[in-house]
Amino acid sequence: MSSLPQPVSPRGGSSMSMANRAVVFGLREAGVGVALVVLILIFSVLSPFFATTDNFTSILAQVSINTILAVGMTFVILIAGIDLSVGSVLALATVVGAKLLVSDLDPLVSIPMTVVACIGVGALCGIFNGFVSEWWRVSSFIVTLGMMSIARGSSQVISNNSTITGMPKVFKDFGNWQIFELVPVYVIIAIVIVLVAWFVLRFTVFGRFIYAIGNNEEAVRLSGHNPMPYKISAFVICGLLAGLAGLVFLLRLKAGSPIAAVGWELTAIAAVIIGGTSFAGGKGSVIGTFFGVALLQVLGTGLILVGVEDNVRTIIIGLVVVAAAVFDTYRSRIISGLRAR
Repeated sequence: MSSLPQPVSPRGGSSMSMANRAVVFGLREAGVGVALVVLILIFSVLSPFFATTDNFTSILAQVSINTILAVGMTFVILIAGIDLSVGSVLALATVVGAKLLVSDLDPLVSIPMTVVACIGVGALCGIFNGFVSEWWRVSSFIVTLGMMSIARGSSQVISNNSTITGMPKVFKDFGNWQIFELVPVYVIIAIVIVLVAWFVLRFTVFGRFIYAIGNNEEAVRLSGHNPMPYKISAFVICGLLAGLAGLVFLLRLKAGSPIAAVGWELTAIAAVIIGGTSFAGGKGSVIGTFFGVALLQVLGTGLILVGVEDNVRTIIIGLVVVAAAVFDTYRSRIISGLRAR
């Protein structure tokens, strides 16, 4: 009987010393958390408008959408894949959902249908990405690049290149609901997604296979297990969460737009890498991803509030992303050296 592969733990191998484990944890997760706190303190000093309730609520609102996208991206990158279509899939989901919401259907019917449609559209796109890339052995970069155009074009056709507004009042009211008049409902949705994904990756057989495939796919295959269903599932999860992010986008902005989330796939990828997940696969966590999303959002918002021009802000954020990719290479070498000791 074949046995379940034993992947390298996302926090380091069991043979590592406590000191080395602490270094690995610092490099992969704690480091970005510390950087986030430092950024918050710096911008709080530089701008009197940063450390305000309204600003933090606004940051949380944007972080919620990007977190859902980035969590899905984490699954794909953990298997050493990539998904460039999540921003376009989000736009397609918002347009499909908005079309249902503004239809003549009763809100008690259209709202549940919208939830199913947004998530379903994302899942179908994920199935396409996963099946084509794995069954025909096509690079996920190429497949998802094609899906990016397919989804974006479909959203433009369905919406006739226009923003769809006029959501039912009950839908708007739910989107405006805040817990303790501070935390928007979509922030709670994002937190739940992070916790569920963390549990799945950390404590389930499926999660162990995701890490194992990213570490050594051939070893998984030689142990008698077929990696294909797990790899396809990672793309389905990514697509499904992109659809859910589209639903959250509708809740927040009350509009379906074919130009929504342009370039957000790059932000999601950057957040995953900054959060400690390796481009080579098999190492990382969604908790680190959440910190990565928050860091990028705090950086972007802080630069706006201190008066940095849009063009310069884009350059700075781009440099941070490149630095994160370079750091990922050196981080992997350092961790590999620690494990070899």
